[in-house]
Amino acid sequence: MKRILITGAAGFLGSHLCDRFIAEGYYVIGMDNLITGDLKNIEHLFKDKNFEFYHHDVTKFVHVPGKLDYILHFASPASPIDYLKIPIQTLKVGAMGTHNLLGLARVKKARILIASTSEVYGDPLIHPQTEEYYGNVNTIGPRGVYDEAKRYQEAITMAYHTFHGLETRILRIFNTYGPRMRLNDGRVIPAFIGQALRGEDLTVFGDGSQTRSFCYVDDQVEGIWRLLHSDYHFPVNIGNPDEITIKDFAEEIIKLTGTDQKIIYKPLPKDDPMQRQPNIDKAKEILGWEPKVGRAEGMRLTYEYFKSLSPEELAKEEHKDFTKFIN
Repeated sequence: MKRILITGAAGFLGSHLCDRFIAEGYYVIGMDNLITGDLKNIEHLFKDKNFEFYHHDVTKFVHVPGKLDYILHFASPASPIDYLKIPIQTLKVGAMGTHNLLGLARVKKARILIASTSEVYGDPLIHPQTEEYYGNVNTIGPRGVYDEAKRYQEAITMAYHTFHGLETRILRIFNTYGPRMRLNDGRVIPAFIGQALRGEDLTVFGDGSQTRSFCYVDDQVEGIWRLLHSDYHFPVNIGNPDEITIKDFAEEIIKLTGTDQKIIYKPLPKDDPMQRQPNIDKAKEILGWEPKVGRAEGMRLTYEYFKSLSPEELAKEEHKDFTKFIN
């Protein structure tokens, strides 16, 4: 039986990856410090004999007994609300956490896939974004802590590949959505749906002309699966190239939820990307992958998930205690 370590296992994407690898017959070791993850995302796996969970911070020394065939490094705050509150921890998990896991992969002779992001492109000057584009990033701006953590993560991963001959894979994730997203994490889809279900007006930053491309979680997981098992060690974009403006997307949400909220506009945050659309030619050619779930179907499934939440969950604002992580 193949054994895999998945960091960030209690998060949105990490928990779906745990499900996929369990379903494929792997022994899954989930690891999370629960700074932004939630055990409810993986509690259904606790009774599975092929799953175990380590409550651990990967910026500390990482030890896992026994053999490891693969490591998926998905531990990191991923929403602006989180990484603006815990900027140092965000940098540490991208730098020290990645270093620790690369060292573990080397000792175990395991293949490691690291989760990078489209944010390495910053506010892009080319459109759509190809893997060869170096990006337009403000290193000292408010988003720099996340962008640069991921850029460093890619650099040290490639260094381990070239210097130590480690088997590495680099995934660049574009906006992904689906069940288990945190309702109030600041990302556009849960923010819009939460506002609609609470009867609030939808908040659009800027004039709404900025674009995003949304990939349903099942498609993203399939792309990750194929990249991990491929022979390609350079970065690969995994995302849905179906681009839409934020204003048009807000109108789609109002139609989907059957509400009559208005759209209100607020100033655009500093360094917020104006365009985000992946070029997925490499994923098509190398992995034989492209998204299958259209936005209408994916949003219907996501809306059903959020609609199933209790009124208390919909009404509450999340105020996580980050104090112990600020150092």
